[in-house]
Amino acid sequence: MKIVAGLGSIDEYRRFAAAGADEFFCGYVPYSWAKKYGTVLPLNRREVLCYNVQLGAFSELEILSELVKKYGKPVHLTFNSLYYTPEQYPEIGEIISRCMQLGFRSYIIADPALLVYLREKGINCEIHLSGECGEVNSRMVAVFDKKIGLKRVIFHRKNTFEDMRAVAEKCEIPEREAFVLNEMCQFTGAFCNSLHCDEMGYLCRVPYELGTIKTVKTDGQGLEKPASAPDKMGSVSQLEPSDPAYDPTGYLCGETGCGLCALYQLKQAGITHLKLVGRGNYTDYMEKDIRNLRNSLRLLEESGDEAEFKSKMKSGIFPGGCSGNCYYR
Repeated sequence: MKIVAGLGSIDEYRRFAAAGADEFFCGYVPYSWAKKYGTVLPLNRREVLCYNVQLGAFSELEILSELVKKYGKPVHLTFNSLYYTPEQYPEIGEIISRCMQLGFRSYIIADPALLVYLREKGINCEIHLSGECGEVNSRMVAVFDKKIGLKRVIFHRKNTFEDMRAVAEKCEIPEREAFVLNEMCQFTGAFCNSLHCDEMGYLCRVPYELGTIKTVKTDGQGLEKPASAPDKMGSVSQLEPSDPAYDPTGYLCGETGCGLCALYQLKQAGITHLKLVGRGNYTDYMEKDIRNLRNSLRLLEESGDEAEFKSKMKSGIFPGGCSGNCYYR
């Protein structure tokens, strides 16, 4: 399985490649787009300018294309909004055409209408079906593949191993990607209309509880009211930085979401690529994430079964304990 790491800036490319990343994904939002549409009509749902989340200048793409030629680690560009206005489709088509002239062939896309538009206009880029599209089973993926032609399907955060295995067995799609580290979210991206921007905090980072809602009788009046029965805390780790699981720099692998212990099952399910989320994360932390994921894959190859792999993971990657924020339970 190959490691696909998020890029927040071109300065990270060589460091992450040296750490062990096989591929990268990043966003590109031209300043002209941001000036015209602002935050509420985003190009890739990451309209952030105050820190490194995406590229904003064509000159950066030119530099990045030269880095790809030199180091041979491909970069996939993201266009992750769930929908666009009619006037935006020609603009996006022009942006993608210009990017393809630099050698960027593959694009992560969530909007089905944009997929159709690109094919109708003869823009024959490679399509990675975004997890924000909300693909839920093999029949759904097969429809996209038949109509559009997919190079890769990226499973969203809520897919089960059975769903992934069914797609691998029933769909002739050469590559399949799953989330493995960081930014576990309580929402399914295809049904989330929150904004990721400078002006407000991200809704997915608000502390929350997962649980069931039941009806109980109130005292005296005989009325009914909802009462929550929380199951577990969500995206925010319950550990403190003083916990031994953290290293001296305050780093904890998989603090905001981790699927490393599930690598054995992901491999059995037919996953070929592992998504390491981290655009905008501390560069040093991302580098450690990549190295930990590379070491985890090495342990996987050295293990004879799942029990042996998990034992090696516990002693080798999480000697002080883990965050408990598991992607796959």
